[in-house]
Amino acid sequence: MSQSPNIFALVLDKVRAANAALAADGVMPAGLDQSRIVVEPPRDAAHGDMATNAAMVLAKDAGKKPRDLAEAIAGKLRADALVDTVEVAGPGFINLTLKPAAWTEELRVVLAAGAGYGRSGLGQAEPVNVEYVSANPTGPMHVGHCRGAVFGDALANLLSFAGYKVTREYYVNDAGAQVDALARSAFLRYREALGEDIGPIPEGLYPGDYLKPVGEALAEEYGRALLQQPESDWLPTVRQRAIDMMMDEIRGDLTTLNVRHDVFFSERSLIGSGIGQPDDQVARTIDVLRQDGHIYEGRLPPPKGAPDDDWEDREQTLFRATDFGDDVDRPLMKSDGTYTYFASDIAYHRNKFERGFNNLIDVWGADHGGYIKRVQAAVKAISGGKAELDVKIVQLVKLLRAGEPVKMSKRAGDFVTLREVVDEVGRDAVRFMMLYRKNDAVLDFDFVKVQEQSRDNPVFYVQYGHARGCSVFRNAAEVVPDLPTDADARSKLLKEIPLERLDDPGEASLMRRLALYPRLVEAAAGAHEPHRVAFYLYELASEFHAQWNRGKDTPHLRFIIQNDPLMTMTRLALVQGVVTVLASGLGLLGVEAPEEMR
Repeated sequence: MSQSPNIFALVLDKVRAANAALAADGVMPAGLDQSRIVVEPPRDAAHGDMATNAAMVLAKDAGKKPRDLAEAIAGKLRADALVDTVEVAGPGFINLTLKPAAWTEELRVVLAAGAGYGRSGLGQAEPVNVEYVSANPTGPMHVGHCRGAVFGDALANLLSFAGYKVTREYYVNDAGAQVDALARSAFLRYREALGEDIGPIPEGLYPGDYLKPVGEALAEEYGRALLQQPESDWLPTVRQRAIDMMMDEIRGDLTTLNVRHDVFFSERSLIGSGIGQPDDQVARTIDVLRQDGHIYEGRLPPPKGAPDDDWEDREQTLFRATDFGDDVDRPLMKSDGTYTYFASDIAYHRNKFERGFNNLIDVWGADHGGYIKRVQAAVKAISGGKAELDVKIVQLVKLLRAGEPVKMSKRAGDFVTLREVVDEVGRDAVRFMMLYRKNDAVLDFDFVKVQEQSRDNPVFYVQYGHARGCSVFRNAAEVVPDLPTDADARSKLLKEIPLERLDDPGEASLMRRLALYPRLVEAAAGAHEPHRVAFYLYELASEFHAQWNRGKDTPHLRFIIQNDPLMTMTRLALVQGVVTVLASGLGLLGVEAPEEMR
C-alpha cells in the first residue's frame, strides 16, 4: 500500500519554506539547520490547530530574538492559502489555525488512501529485530508472558506500518539449569506414568500437572528403558522431549492470541557441539571481545543491593562493561568452565548483529530491569557502536474479578495461564487491555470490567464505534440505495462528494482527530509505544459516539437526513473516515474491527 500524506508534515514544509523566504529576503542567514523544527498539536486546543517551535530553535543561529523572528515567520505563513490565522505566543511559539478546507481535504485523503491511511515511510525499510515473549520452555505461558506477547506483536505491527522491515523473534532458553530442572520434573512424571507413586514434587522442580502428558509420551515411547539408564544418559533425551512439547504448547498459547514469530532461535545452538568446539559462538564472541581489548582477568567486589547469580569471589574473565556505560564489569565464565548467562546473551546479540540488524528491540519482563545496562553495553562493544538496543520492560499484570484478586491455576501450580484468560474474556479484550497502559506501568486486568458493554470498557467502546459506523451505512440504504457495501468502492464514491457542508464544530473536531492519525503512527513507532494507538482510538471513538448522540438531540446533525441525500452522502464520507481509521488502528493492535456487536 502507498503512504498517505501527513498534514503536519505538509505544514512543516510550509514553515521551512517561510524560513527559506526570510533567508532570501536577508532577514536571517541561509542554510540554517532546520532539523529540530517540529509542527505539532498545541497542548491547549484553544491556541489553534498546530504549533511550531521554529523561531525558538533558529533564533540563536539567526542572530534574532525569538519573538522577533517568530513575528517574521508568522508574516510569511499568513499569506499561505491553507492558513486562516497565525498568532505568536509567549517567548516565540507560533500557533496556526487552518482554514476549514484543510480538514475537508484531509478527509478526502483518508478516503483516497483507505486502509493505507497513516502508512509511513519513516523506517525506510531498515531491518529491525523485535524479540519478545522468549518465555522459558518450562511450562505454559502465564498472564505476564501474555502482556509481553501482545506488546511485542503490536509493536512489530506498528513498525511494519511505519515502513520498517521487521523480524519477529523468540529466543528459546533451552540451555542452563532451568531446563535440566524441567527434565528431572518430566522424568518424575514419566515414572508416575509407569505406575510409581512419586509423592510430593521436590522443591526446585516444576509441580504443575502440565508435565503429565510429557511423562505419558515418554512412557509410551521408551517403556521402562529410561529407568535403566544413569541420569547423564536419560537427561538429554528427556530434556529435549520436554522442551519440544512445552514449545508446542507455547506456540498453541500464542496462536490463541494471534501472536506469531518469524524466528525461534535456540540458545543451545550458540554452543553448537560443545564448549570450545569450532561451532561455539560464545567462545568466538569472547575471543573477538578479547582481541578488541574489552576483556581482562580480574576480581570483582561483592555486588551492592540485589544479589547477582554470576558473582564469584575469584580471579575470572571479565567484560569491561563500565567502558560502555554499565555500573560494574561483568563475568563471562563460571568456575566450572561453563558460560554465564550474560556470555550467552552477548553471543546471541552478536548473532543478531551479524544477521544485519543494527536496530534491536528486546521486550523483557518486570524482573529484568537491572539487566538492561549490561546488555546495552555488550551490544555497543560487539557492534563497534553501530547497533542500538532498546529494551522495553513490560510490568506486572494484576488479575482481578470485580476488584478482588484472582486465585491461581491448579493446572499450572502457581500462576494463572494465558489460555485461561483468553478462554474467559476473548482475544480482543485481552489484546486491547494489555495495550491500554504504557508498558512500564503495572496493569490491573479485571475480568468483569473487560466484559462490560459500557464506555468504561475501552475495547467495547472502540469496537462499538466501528460497528456503529458500519450500521450507519446499512441504515443509509433507504436514502442512498446505490451506496456500495464494499468499503473501498464506497470510499472511492464518497471522496468525490462536496464536503464543504461539514461545518458543525463536532464534525470539524472529528476531521481534525482523523488527521492526527499519520503523525500518531510515526510518533508511536519512533518511541516504540503502541499504547499510544490504543489511547488515540478511544479518543476517536469517544468523539464519534458524542457526535452520534448529538444527532439524537438535534435531528439536523444526524448522519442520515431522510430528505437530503447529498447531506447524507457528505456525512457518510465522515463516517467512512472514522470507520477506516478505527479499523486501521485496531488492526495494528491485533484486535478485530467488528461490523456488528452482539
